[in-house]
Amino acid sequence: MTFLPDFNSPTAIKLFLESHEMAMQKKFGQNFLIQENSRKKILAAFGDVEGKKIWEVGPGLGAMTQHLLEEKAQVIAFEIDKGFSSVLRKAFSPERILAPASFRLVEGDFLKTWENEWETQGAPDYFFGNLPYNISSQILANTISKGLRFEKAIITVQKELAERIDAKPGQKDYSSFSVLIQWAYTVKKIVDLGPSHFWPRPNVDSRSLLLEKKENFPQCLDAGHFMELQRALFLSRRKTIKNNLIQFYKNDDIAETVLENANIKANERAENLSLENILHLSDCSYQFLQEKKGGK
Repeated sequence: MTFLPDFNSPTAIKLFLESHEMAMQKKFGQNFLIQENSRKKILAAFGDVEGKKIWEVGPGLGAMTQHLLEEKAQVIAFEIDKGFSSVLRKAFSPERILAPASFRLVEGDFLKTWENEWETQGAPDYFFGNLPYNISSQILANTISKGLRFEKAIITVQKELAERIDAKPGQKDYSSFSVLIQWAYTVKKIVDLGPSHFWPRPNVDSRSLLLEKKENFPQCLDAGHFMELQRALFLSRRKTIKNNLIQFYKNDDIAETVLENANIKANERAENLSLENILHLSDCSYQFLQEKKGGK
């Protein structure tokens, strides 16, 4: 793999980019993790990856890709940058890697390509990505809402988003997004990464998280209804649950009945409800609406 630069050296990376007439594109949130120990610690959270099919989003020049292939994983890399894609095709061409069938590149925007990849090639075992803040939440929310959950996912995101993902009831960062992620996955912190861990240096701190699929999923009568309801609960944080539910049902009486059936106070606020509370509320809501629909 001598074609690739020294990923621990900003100077080497910069010279490599210049020699290939490439430049970093801020719009894609491109930053290279330049500390080898951090890269190893992050990927070690997967455990044994031999034979595992892994979706890697935003591989860049392939630092993590290289490591995963050396550990005998099967990597499907999604890259939006045409310059990086050109490098990846050359670096991991069949004649350069031990198992030619273990690497495949999907060019383009992950948000526009992942569903076709899933439908035509099947789901991966694992997911890996150093994700730009502007699409991190979309990637996670979209895959969960479409019914795709990964056995394990390692994501490196802006620390602010990581805190939202792992927030608990009563905390200021607890939101609909927290509930959605924790419904599908258990969340574990791997490591915090300051700006000095990256080149170019970002203006924010980052955090790597391990998400592990919950086996007793979805724990509710109807997943679609749960996702709609929990979004509605957090629609206006200043409002009570009752007021948000009235807006959701367009009916005061239904909101009152569902809350009564769920034994939840009408003046409670969504940020104080646990995942279990919201799942129970969703089931009571779904059951009531089904009975009402059936005219019982």
